[in-house]
Amino acid sequence: MENEGSGAARRCPLGVAVVGFGWMGRVHTQAYARVLHHFPRLTVRPELVTVAEEVPGRAEEAAAQFGFARTAHNWREVAADPRVHAVSITAPNFLHREIGVAMAEAGKHIWIEKPVGLTLEDARAVSDAVTKAGVQGTVGFNYRNAPAVETARELITSGEIGTVTHVRIRLFSDYAAHPQGALTWRYERERGGSGVLGDLASHGVDLARFLLGDIASLTADTAVFVPERARPTGATAGHTLATGGEPGPVENEDYVSCLLRFASGARGVLEACRVSVGEQNNYGFEVHGTRGAVFWDFRRMNELGVSRGTSYQDQPLTTVHVGPGHGEYGAFQPGAATGMGYDDLKVIEAYRFLRSIAEATPYGATPADAVHSAAALEAMAASAESRAWVEVPTS
Repeated sequence: MENEGSGAARRCPLGVAVVGFGWMGRVHTQAYARVLHHFPRLTVRPELVTVAEEVPGRAEEAAAQFGFARTAHNWREVAADPRVHAVSITAPNFLHREIGVAMAEAGKHIWIEKPVGLTLEDARAVSDAVTKAGVQGTVGFNYRNAPAVETARELITSGEIGTVTHVRIRLFSDYAAHPQGALTWRYERERGGSGVLGDLASHGVDLARFLLGDIASLTADTAVFVPERARPTGATAGHTLATGGEPGPVENEDYVSCLLRFASGARGVLEACRVSVGEQNNYGFEVHGTRGAVFWDFRRMNELGVSRGTSYQDQPLTTVHVGPGHGEYGAFQPGAATGMGYDDLKVIEAYRFLRSIAEATPYGATPADAVHSAAALEAMAASAESRAWVEVPTS
């Protein structure tokens, strides 16, 4: 790769590819397009080389809209292409391990969506491949990138709210609530793996570890509330409806509730559901300490509720509107209380991925974090089956 420009503007072009162009593939692509607008000091410049998608016509549409230089219907073409240096893996879950390992072994840096495969073994395989190949890996735990969440972590680790005693983390959504929702790969064990565990609870586990450290043990319960759905009659993207198709069983869980014990001694409750009618992306946490508390709601992403001081009883709660001094907020807005959105979190993720490549140092969530998340998810599944407390391995 040759440098271009001079002085502070010198940037090394970096060929990137996107494998899988559903909604998340589009989000990654848009993040690559925007990242230098918000982070002009990056020393690499992403260039859209290839989009790979097996659904007929989808790759061509993506190339026409976003400017990819070429298209592919088989991801193996990307692994073999020397013009591609970094790959976004946004294909369905069951392909994550195979693609992630192959790309790392081919010397490609990877930005891979969670969950990293269907099992703990899958996540470890990808993490090990990244380490062995000496490439950088970033995982799509995007909620930790919110400036308010990063500020909450600073308040917790600095002792502003005292010693953390307990936390409640919730992830409620209605994306699977409609009984006519299509029976896509997401509801199958073979291709989707777990259900709401991998889709939403994985984010909850990452937030728990990001804020409070390792989870030592847990006990969980799961349930399927929509046991049967219609198979789609054509290609799908996102959470589409289907009528008239052959009905089939939902093989993974709609709901999970979990009690957590942290290595620090703190306690926690994590609850996630994909069929919560009336709840649209109700994600958030409440962290309580011996001298205060912090509260965050994704739907009010740029606000943080903070209680701190020495009153203990009747201590007031203050709403903090994040601003340029919080996390990466200053890369998007010049003053506090101007809203950021979901896609901005992925731009931050893209920045940290590209910075990791440029500086050969991991920034943000890594495959090792995905291994920790997968270990907790497997412990939840085991606990739900055994109805017992299960220890969570930390390595």
